[in-house]
Amino acid sequence: MRWLDRLQSFLGRHAPVDEARWVMLDVETSGLDTQRDRLLAIAAIALQVDWSSRRLSIDLGDSFEVVLQQNEASSKDNILLHGIGVQQQRSGMAGDLALRAFTNFVGDSPLLAFHAAFDQAMIGRYARLHLGADLPNPWLDIDHLCAVTHEGVRARALDDWMNHFGIACAVRHQAAADTLAECELLQRIWPKVSPQCSSWRDLQSLAAQHRWLVRAT
Repeated sequence: MRWLDRLQSFLGRHAPVDEARWVMLDVETSGLDTQRDRLLAIAAIALQVDWSSRRLSIDLGDSFEVVLQQNEASSKDNILLHGIGVQQQRSGMAGDLALRAFTNFVGDSPLLAFHAAFDQAMIGRYARLHLGADLPNPWLDIDHLCAVTHEGVRARALDDWMNHFGIACAVRHQAAADTLAECELLQRIWPKVSPQCSSWRDLQSLAAQHRWLVRAT
């Protein structure tokens, strides 16, 4: 189904959720203000879920990456952080085309990210701007899954969890590399997640339990 059809259908009913294909994503931005800073890039990798065997696998062949075209490049300090240079930003894909391409890639898959509220706010803002509506896909924060399955771990940031599990990241703060690291993090906690879940809804319920946790400091 094309992106416009999916968005229009969502006005009257919730979009279906692909239980077997999830999308892990990460964004790069010009700053941390979700209302004023700009979306520079989106990277995403699909995860295949076999509920019958409780198997979760990373599908590197099913991935997405786009740099959005900017009229003005972000600051030098910002470029040093994520490595998306001035020329890359100016020659990126137009915002409307980038969001349509991302929506088509995502399809009906649920979306996951580490500290997902930020990614959701940035992508949602740009989807409303360029597509006229937010994405109907459900979101889940894998930090919440980490918290409820590893209550005793003193971790808050992605780097903390990566250090705990010994996960290496080729280039931190580069969207594609961060996304892969987040996929690997989900795989590391999956042995404690999968026995408690048999559907996407179960996963959402498990993640929601973080609200009642007093996390280790």
